[in-house]
Order: sequence, then structure tokens, then C-alpha cells
Amino acid sequence: MHTVPPHQSKRTLLKPCGLNTLRFSSEEGILIMSRKMLIDGDVGNDIDEAPYDFDLFVIGAGSGGVRASRFSAQYGAKVGICELPFHPVSSEVVGGVGGTCVIRGCVPKKILVYGATFGPEIQDSREYGWKVNEKIDFDWKKLLHKKTNEIVRLNGIYKRLLSNAGVKLFEGEGRIVGPNEVEVIQLDGTRLSYSAKHILIATGSRAQRPDIPGKELAITSDEALSLEELPKRVVILGGGYIAVEFASIWRGMGSTVNLCFRKELPLRGFDDEMRALVARNLEGRGIILHPQTNITKLVKTEDGIKVTTDHGEELMADVVLFATGRAPNTKRLNLQSVGVELDRTGAVKVDEYSRTNVPSIWAIGDVTNRINLTPVALMEGTLFAKTVFGGEPSKPDYTNVPCAVFCIPPLSVVGLSEEQAIDQAEGDILVFTSTFNPMKNSISGRQEKSLMKLIVSAETDKVLGASMCGPDAAEIMQGIAVALKCGATKAQFDSTIGIHPSSAEEFVTMRSVTRRIAASGKPRNNL
Repeated sequence: MHTVPPHQSKRTLLKPCGLNTLRFSSEEGILIMSRKMLIDGDVGNDIDEAPYDFDLFVIGAGSGGVRASRFSAQYGAKVGICELPFHPVSSEVVGGVGGTCVIRGCVPKKILVYGATFGPEIQDSREYGWKVNEKIDFDWKKLLHKKTNEIVRLNGIYKRLLSNAGVKLFEGEGRIVGPNEVEVIQLDGTRLSYSAKHILIATGSRAQRPDIPGKELAITSDEALSLEELPKRVVILGGGYIAVEFASIWRGMGSTVNLCFRKELPLRGFDDEMRALVARNLEGRGIILHPQTNITKLVKTEDGIKVTTDHGEELMADVVLFATGRAPNTKRLNLQSVGVELDRTGAVKVDEYSRTNVPSIWAIGDVTNRINLTPVALMEGTLFAKTVFGGEPSKPDYTNVPCAVFCIPPLSVVGLSEEQAIDQAEGDILVFTSTFNPMKNSISGRQEKSLMKLIVSAETDKVLGASMCGPDAAEIMQGIAVALKCGATKAQFDSTIGIHPSSAEEFVTMRSVTRRIAASGKPRNNL
């Protein structure tokens, strides 16, 4: 380790080793690197006695970074990792071990979804014989306190996982200052410099704000998870999963919610039939939808925030949430000076093994903008460790990756949507659907349909995609994902005995084809 004052810089001369051949020319002052291809077998157990401080240094201790660190250490690598100090709301100077998913993403959001689900279910319980007061009180601050306690607990668990694996954790901001050198800037400004044979970027992404007048009055999903008071009136801009999830959360807790999005339906990129049902369910729960609508201005007034749309409509809100996408966290990593290539969004460009154009530098997770899901980052971290230190060059497999949108009720999918199948499949497509009112609703009287769908190749009988919108969709779809990963056919689905009575059994009882789509296909709806 070297301690370098903030005003000084340092250059380290490295000797040849492992995957890279390094040659330094003092006359030209350049570092020339030649890279051996992974297919040549020059990978694995990449640990030697070169004078590096670490075999691997990871910048970013989110899900992917922690997984890569732990698994690399299990292969015998000496591993260091750095992360910003813990705080529920991220910024350029705070973050926390566990990353977005654990601290300000999937986990706290799902806790709020659980909380929001109870309200309507308590109402429904009356028809099941429960005597419930007309006025049901909800304590937002209590749930927020419980949520914060849980993410603090998980933050501690992630730290212990690193410690137990023998990974050295540094608190501070990491940046890359050379192909084999990182710098950690501590809270007091002290700069620590370390050499590493391999550097892994796992810094994730950050919520973005659209550039409109009054944007400083709005919040992002980070702040939405830590509001001191439950807003009575909410306007949300965005049609993605974050937007519809928070719309469901706040509406379930009794808030008035207006959801503005640019397309005709929310959740662009998902199956259009599923998107339409999600929209109907959102409206059925009292969320006010504003399709093909953008926000042009926010103004602070005595009555709250006045929101003006591009249709001239004015909405009043206590909170305005911008859920308009996320951007890779690369701005402060000093990547351009080292020569690491970025794409137009600022994401780190990597090959199929998660390696950048600089042979000693790798990247995984949201910062690469491939499939931005926590389990995908975990897969990439696992295979990075296996490739570099485990002796098995391994490429991530992005086929049949399941995912879920935790709106109320949720949507979950795996494989191809109907639109994707039309675009990609060579032969005819068979579409099987089942729309029904869940058994639970038959007593409660709630009018809310569930929809299940299978996309099948007419030629091979292989199931190409599955989707579901309805209660427990994610729990059911995880099992369906295993079947698709194994290449299951529709005949195998049909021969499977269902669990009765359950919604899940519909996936193995859909016998009649809803529609057959010829290979020539039809124009995509693009709603």
C-alpha cells in the first residue's frame, strides 16, 4: 500500500505476468499492451508472485462486486474492494456495501410493496368474515423505520460475507489511475494507492432526472424510499417498472396517484397483451393514467407542486417522482484517461467474458448496461471469478432470464414476448392464453383478472416464452424459468399434473391455441 498526498500523482512500473504482456518504453513514454485471447487457454488460477498489492481490486461493493470478490477469494486470490460510506440515498460521495438492490432498490421497495398490499387485502377480508373498522390507519413512519433497520442489517451481513471470505474492504471513492493501479479517496481526502493484477468495475447505475424547469422539486426512487411523510398526492413521470411499482405502493397506502408516460401503455419492452392488463389493473386500483403525456414544468406553490403537462393539463402534488431511467456510474472513475472504452450512454464496453479493451480491467453489472438485474450481476460476478481465477473461461448466458415487475398485482416473464417471437422465430408461432378471475376474488368480489400466456414454436413444440400478470406471478414464474432453461416443450407442460386449486395449474392446462401467427408475422403494435 502507498499513501499519496491529494496533490501528488504516482506512476508504477509493472513487470510482465499472467494474461497480459507489458512493455514500457521510456523514450516514447507509452505503455504497450498485447492481449492473449481467452480461447488460447491463458486464463484461470491467475495468481502469482508479481509485486502487486492485490490479485484483484474491485470498485463497487454491490451485489455483483461482492459476489465476484468472494468467489475470487475462494479460488485463492488476494482481493481488495472499495465502497462509499453507507447512506440510504446515494450520491457521488455516499453509497454503502450491498449496493442499490439492498440499500435503495429491490429489497426496500419489496418491503414497501408488502406494506401496500395489506390495505386492499384488509378491505377484501370483510367478505371472508373479518370485522374491520371502516377507517383503517396506516403508520408510514413505522414501516419506514422497519425498512431502514432491515437494510442496515443486510449492510452488516454483506460486510461480514466479505470479511469471512478474506476480502479487504476499504471505505472511500475508488478510481482507476493506471491499467494496474487504483486510488481510494478516503473521507478526509487522503489518497491510498494500490496495485492490482486485475481491476473489476462494479459501480452500478444511478437514477437520472430529465432536464425540465423545476426539476429540483422532484425526487428519484432513492428519496422515494426514505420520505419522512407519506404524500397524499403524487405525480409520477415514467412508464417503466420503477414508475408502476411506486404507483402501486403509494396507491395501496391511500395516496392519490397520477402516472404520466410517453407511450400508449406502460412497461415498454414487455408483452403488449400483458402491458394492457397491467394498465387496466392499475386503473382498477384507482391510479390515474396519463398515456402519451410528458411533464414540461414544475412550480412550487403554497398548495404544493404544480405540474404542467405537454397537453396543458395542471396537476397538484405533494411529491413528484421522476422514474425516467438510470445511467451507468462511470463519470468519476477516470476511465477515459486509462483508455477504457465507453458506449454512448456512458456504460463500460466489455466482451463476452466481461473484459474491457484494457486487458487487466473488467466490468460487470449495471455499469455495463447489458441486462440490469441483480441476479444477472450475480451471474456475471460468478463467471468472472471462474474465468480469471478458476481455470474455466465462462461466458454469461443471457437467454431465458426471468424477471418481475412488483406492481400490484405483479407481472412476471421469462423468454420471448409475443412480439419478440414474431420478430425472431423462423416458423409459425402458437399463442396459448388463459384469462380468469382468481379464486380468492370470487369471495371478496374484487374484479381483477389474471392472465397467463405461453409462446410456442409450431415447428418444434418448444416453449419460447411465458408470462403472467396476477397474484404470486414471480413465485410461479421462477419454476417456469427452470422448464424453459431445460428446453421444455408444450407437450411436456401438458403432461405435467397441476396443483389444484391454484392459479399455477393454468400453465399446464392450456390445451387450446388462442391464435396461430404465420411466419411472415404481423406489424409490431409498438404501443
